Amino acid sequence: MPGAKTAVAWLASVAPDPESCRREWERDPLGVALLPAGRAWDVLILPSRLGYPTLDVLSRVLHRPGPVLVDFGDARTGFFVPAGTATRWVGTGVRTAGLGTWIVVPHPGGASGGVRWLIPPDGSGTLTDPALLELAMHEAAAALAGEEGGM
Repeated sequence: MPGAKTAVAWLASVAPDPESCRREWERDPLGVALLPAGRAWDVLILPSRLGYPTLDVLSRVLHRPGPVLVDFGDARTGFFVPAGTATRWVGTGVRTAGLGTWIVVPHPGGASGGVRWLIPPDGSGTLTDPALLELAMHEAAAALAGEEGGM
């Protein structure tokens, strides 16, 4: 996968030792890396009950949203947004990973047993606009509330 090599370089660029991170992923493409958030990107983490519908909304309005992770057991969905977003985010039920936090990141070209990409990075640095993500979350939440109200 040609984009995976560029995506590996982009993700590894935030690691304390980018070259070591790249080598580890070359050795084990099913492995994961612990990477610091807040340098090139932050991550907004939604419960997957809201995260999947939010991704559906984003996918309808964007050609390609930024990278999106899902954790072990599909409990949470993480949207990669511009660095600095976590410090400004005000919202209920959304966790943030920004400067001073670390996240588990799988190789962008493969799937690991737990954390996996719903939308892998393409290496270009594309991130999801937080304002657009918030609007998509509102639309998804309204649709979920409508489903619950109709029961």
